[in-house]
Amino acid sequence: MIKEVEIKLQPRALHDLALIKKLAIKKAKVNATQVEEVVVKRRSIDARGTRPVFRLRVEVYVEEKRNAEPAILEQFQNVENAKSVIIVGAGPAGYFAALELIELGLKPIIFDRGKDVQTRRRDLRAIQQFGEVNPHSNYCFGEGGAGTYSDGKLYTRSHKRGNIAKSLQLLVEHGAVSDILIDAHPHIGSNKLPKVVANIRETILKYGGKIHFDSHVTDFIFTEKTNGSEAKKMVGVIVNEKDEHRAEGIILATGHSARDIYELLHQRDIRLEVKPFALGVRVEHPQPLIDKIQYRQEEREENLPASSYRLACQVGERGVFSFCMCPGGLVVPAATAPGEIVVNGMSMSRRDSPFANSGTVVAVEPEDLAPFAKHGVFAGLEFQKSVERAMFQFGDGSQKAPSQRMTDFVNNKLSKDLPDTSYIPGLISAPVSTLLPKQIGEKLRMGMKEFGRKMKGYYTEEANIIGTESRTSSPLRIPRNPKTLMHQDAEGLFPCGEGAGFAGGIISAAMDGQNVARAVAQYFE
Repeated sequence: MIKEVEIKLQPRALHDLALIKKLAIKKAKVNATQVEEVVVKRRSIDARGTRPVFRLRVEVYVEEKRNAEPAILEQFQNVENAKSVIIVGAGPAGYFAALELIELGLKPIIFDRGKDVQTRRRDLRAIQQFGEVNPHSNYCFGEGGAGTYSDGKLYTRSHKRGNIAKSLQLLVEHGAVSDILIDAHPHIGSNKLPKVVANIRETILKYGGKIHFDSHVTDFIFTEKTNGSEAKKMVGVIVNEKDEHRAEGIILATGHSARDIYELLHQRDIRLEVKPFALGVRVEHPQPLIDKIQYRQEEREENLPASSYRLACQVGERGVFSFCMCPGGLVVPAATAPGEIVVNGMSMSRRDSPFANSGTVVAVEPEDLAPFAKHGVFAGLEFQKSVERAMFQFGDGSQKAPSQRMTDFVNNKLSKDLPDTSYIPGLISAPVSTLLPKQIGEKLRMGMKEFGRKMKGYYTEEANIIGTESRTSSPLRIPRNPKTLMHQDAEGLFPCGEGAGFAGGIISAAMDGQNVARAVAQYFE
């Protein structure tokens, strides 16, 4: 018999396994001599009371032993001589698609425009220290995708889109800490995730897959429509403008910032669709201030992690909301081309930076895009570019980012000085509120005042407003048939992940990769 109970635990007792077992047995109302094992299944923080506590959901095995699930990787077999599938992009969508293909007996061949996760560090240093942007290797492009060095968070609300537990288990089998299997908001950390990504690469290679870095897909290969088919067939890719590679199935998992891929598809008459997106700034507070607000303690108690927040409100007809909150984190430069300023956030595994940051964005509406209507389906993309360029042009030609104190931002006042920041390239005092499109800036100002009413202490001159947070998601979707997951204009083309508009984060992208891999296998049957 298995009894599931919930217990509360003071933070200082978080790692007291004997106490956890004792409390669980008492709550289950069973005799301790009958208990074979006590297993924590879920862990979260409840800070709603006068003092924060951990809530644990625990399984108590009574006169019954737990059957351990076999490792997923134990079921893999070599696919070196199996039918091939091309995957464009080595981010979470591409890599988890590759793992699923191997499990299904198919051979993944991956092409990524960037570098392997270790070599990629040099280009991150170049953008941080010297303002040099490599358009193929940066915080967005390269092995592991955008999440590897600028995220590490694994939380998702996409519970109906796939098997979250399987995705997390695969990360654990590749070196992630097992805590991610039980934490309500799992997090690996941008210092540890690269090793996990490298281990996934080794698994793909070990079982017969192929991975090619510095391999930029510059064109697609099609056959003409035949036998009354309404769609032409994609049969391969051209890499680095010269090398042809062919396969019967192509998974396109290039991420939300691969703008050239959208343009290439458009040139090839492959339909794209406009998709909702949001744009704004990154807000950076001192982490002790956020801890004090959320935990109602002058100093954070032992075992309590750096606290986070999630805020949202309506300003008129528009939503204003926090996004990708990074407690104990850093603000990083996420430009993918020279001449633009884009910022993002990340946290290390220990989340021990003295700063907390979060994207704070406004939903972009059709009227915002009216000045860019001549660009058709690319209007949102051009809108994004215009804001990123405006931020860059205000500066000194480096990756220093325009910034204001939050109170000055709300009051449309240039800041005489700026608070300390985690952003390594540095900040420039600037009228961020007017560098943003008028309607975006106005809604953000009103939203931040509302956030200050919802979360006392949030609205403060101690916070930096840093421009611009523009890559929350792509303004375009690469549509696909909801059943076959294949593009209706190109047989054999399977749009996948964030870049296709079907995911938003590491785990949702991983699950979409798994779903698409299964769709490819069905297509081959």
